[in-house]
Amino acid sequence: MKNETEKALFSAQLKDFAATLGDFIAKDDAWTIRGFIDLFRNIYTISSDTKIVSKVLELHLFPHFLTFAEKIGYDLELATYQNWYPDLTFISKTNAKIKFAVDLKTTYRDEEHPGFCNEFTLGSHGEYFIDRTSTKNIQYPYDAYSGHFCLGIIYTRSVLDKNEETHIYSMDDLETIPAVIKNFLFFAEEKWKIASDIGGSGNTANIGSIQKIDDILNGNGVFAKAGEELFDDYWANFKKIEILVHGKRQKMSSFAEYLQYRGLPAGLNNPKAKKKKRKVK
Repeated sequence: MKNETEKALFSAQLKDFAATLGDFIAKDDAWTIRGFIDLFRNIYTISSDTKIVSKVLELHLFPHFLTFAEKIGYDLELATYQNWYPDLTFISKTNAKIKFAVDLKTTYRDEEHPGFCNEFTLGSHGEYFIDRTSTKNIQYPYDAYSGHFCLGIIYTRSVLDKNEETHIYSMDDLETIPAVIKNFLFFAEEKWKIASDIGGSGNTANIGSIQKIDDILNGNGVFAKAGEELFDDYWANFKKIEILVHGKRQKMSSFAEYLQYRGLPAGLNNPKAKKKKRKVK
């Protein structure tokens, strides 16, 4: 592994920084952003739609990322295009070969499964992940980065009635406008440590996350015992290798199957970190 000392330091700095972010965006545990304002000084509440919440959260936090990067001696570079990986590239001011990828991820607590959150994705396992020199949909080739991190925000969605969602407020109402999200929890971790062995979303080639909040905070993903190299190999071959199951050939789609195929110890799997499957009583 390259630049391990720098990676360990960056990881510690990023985690310390993540722990401070709530001070910048929340008051009394509620989001300080309450809506959009127009030139007539009308305020419209923000939709609880996750895409809108995620984008506004990113904009709200970005100035603090700039300050953080400067403080630790890095330049900050945004992804050139919206669908490129990663969201943020940190480049050392003293050695431009030292780069860290940081993806911003937001998700909400699953009220039906206490202790769990909704899943989020950890980047593609497609071309740039397989060919570590590829520049397709990535700011720099995957291997140019000394580490790949996720900085995440887990929040609780507020329950608003229809009147609160559609009411037009004035500036005098600012303090009484309900917040659409609250109870923030910030974390920073290397993405392989919080990865699941199941794809993240629909038909896209995305790596899925684990969903148990305690496991996320402790970097206790499916690959936690196995290490980053096996995480890389598993996802580079996800649903590509065919295995024999009950006399029928099927594409490998679990880490347990991968370990058996490679002749590796089953104990390297961390099955307790898989996604939620049933309601927690």
